[in-house]
Amino acid sequence: MNMHVAVQARAHQLDPQTQTFAADVLDGLSQPQKSLSPKYFYDDAGSELFVEITKLPEYYPTRTELGILRDRAAEIAALIPANAAIVEFGAGATTKIRMLLAAHRVAAYVPVDISGDFITAQAAGLRRDFPELAVYPVAADFTEPFALPDAVRDLPKVGFFPGSTLGNFEPHDAAHFLGSARAILGRGARLIIGVDLEKDERLLVPAYDDAAGVTAKFNLNVLRRINRELGGDVELPAFAHRALYNRDQHRIEMHLVSLRDQTVRILGERIAFRAGETIHTENSYKYSLDRFRALAQQSGWTLQQSWMDADGLFSVHALEVAG
Repeated sequence: MNMHVAVQARAHQLDPQTQTFAADVLDGLSQPQKSLSPKYFYDDAGSELFVEITKLPEYYPTRTELGILRDRAAEIAALIPANAAIVEFGAGATTKIRMLLAAHRVAAYVPVDISGDFITAQAAGLRRDFPELAVYPVAADFTEPFALPDAVRDLPKVGFFPGSTLGNFEPHDAAHFLGSARAILGRGARLIIGVDLEKDERLLVPAYDDAAGVTAKFNLNVLRRINRELGGDVELPAFAHRALYNRDQHRIEMHLVSLRDQTVRILGERIAFRAGETIHTENSYKYSLDRFRALAQQSGWTLQQSWMDADGLFSVHALEVAG
């Protein structure tokens, strides 16, 4: 954190987590291409909005992956060792893990999510519905190293990373995450991971720019969070949501577009925007099977098995720590 942000953080009595948020925001908005990390979408309101997104007719990834998990549950469960602990990275809602828990009895479940209140509420629901399951929620940024609960230290571990979240990482960051997950889970671990596949942009773009405007609310929520947590004065109606497909980079991009020349204040800092200037808030990379296999291998994993839907929209993979 730079000295000026540190002074402002002390003056506003920010807690350490909010100080990190402040530093990342001010650094990202000071770049030639302004940007914000997509991990800051997921406060409680953002987590709830994302759950709403997953139910939209345009958003194919969730229902397609759910179909794979439902149809292949027995095959996937067969790869989970007896008496294992499942560690879900970026757990959020528990819809998908419930399919695995129903198909295979495990000793413990460790949901890891940056939104502590949200994941605590989800954990309570799981304890009610699976009374014999030990649930140990961890409030942490799963993109960084974190400690697993002592209670699962000696159990076989299986990571669970469904959805298309891997695509939100730049390719080198995706490799870093996979390597970090391997280190956290330890020797002999396995990882069940969802990966969105390359496809026609006529199907891709509406999934990130739905007719009901829910994804727009989700994108704009990060500005609302800046106002609430960092004392910003950002006028949300002065920004608009935009989604586009970058074919060369194999990715959907989400931006917030300034609708006019304007200046905003965040922790006493003045940040100028030109009309049409954007804040790049998210990438969602789409993979071919070969490119994902290469990524997994360079990150220390061996691909055991892959499953796809009949239309080739989405994939689920079982990885094992190499060696």
